[in-house]
Amino acid sequence: MAGSFESERKAIEAEESKLAERRKRLQEREQSERQKLIGKSVLMKASEDQLDTILKRMKALGLDETIKRLA
Repeated sequence: MAGSFESERKAIEAEESKLAERRKRLQEREQSERQKLIGKSVLMKASEDQLDTILKRMKALGLDETIKRLA
């Protein structure tokens, strides 16, 4: 019986490992898509100083407040 518990534990660990890898790949794909969107946006036309100012302001306001003010 102890062996069956151990094999079940190992099977669960293997499934968790596969799931963690799937989550990682999904996160990487999402990040890639966000980067593509940013690359196509008007932000790519901003100078380094302008972009730095925008990002600092967004950080200070928070994303929701920034979106609200831009709407």
